[in-house]
Amino acid sequence: MITWINGAFGSGKSTLAAGLHQALPGSVVTDPEEIGDLLRRTLAGHPGRLRDYQDYPAWRRLTTAYISEIAAHTSGHVIVPMTVLNPSYAAEVLTPLRRSPGLVHLVLHVEPDELKARIDASEEFPGDETRSEAVRAYRRRRAVDYAGAATAWMHADGHVIDTSALSVHAVLQAALSRISPAHPVTADGARP
Repeated sequence: MITWINGAFGSGKSTLAAGLHQALPGSVVTDPEEIGDLLRRTLAGHPGRLRDYQDYPAWRRLTTAYISEIAAHTSGHVIVPMTVLNPSYAAEVLTPLRRSPGLVHLVLHVEPDELKARIDASEEFPGDETRSEAVRAYRRRRAVDYAGAATAWMHADGHVIDTSALSVHAVLQAALSRISPAHPVTADGARP
């Protein structure tokens, strides 16, 4: 099974991915941003270099192939925390993955005021305020993009978990119930 965790930047995708990894024995977490980083390094200084790695058709094809291969190799649960806001890009990546035995597209939603508060309180690089603020600034800029994607297509395409007032544990439980409703798993990975 593949669980794609989409949503606003700063909504808790990485936190949920870590919780799912702990709760689902044999699972792996894969981050398509690493494919984007590879493309950035490879194409640095090249005239065909693009600002957003998701704009590369190669990123979308490589991401789909990589996740499919990891799922086939592990025969386990693959967890993918990655925001994709462009509906065409999401379709290009998610449609082939939906052909696998199971794809769950989770969307972590946060109300705008709560998202702003979370972003303002975040510290991605403890001890390095300059780098942390750069991440916060990026997340603030992209919040409007998420809001547009959420109403345009994302909420209709995925299973929405509104994390605005939920604890980390409650978000994990909501995700687990969506991933395996017939076979619930507790946060420590045990089956009741």
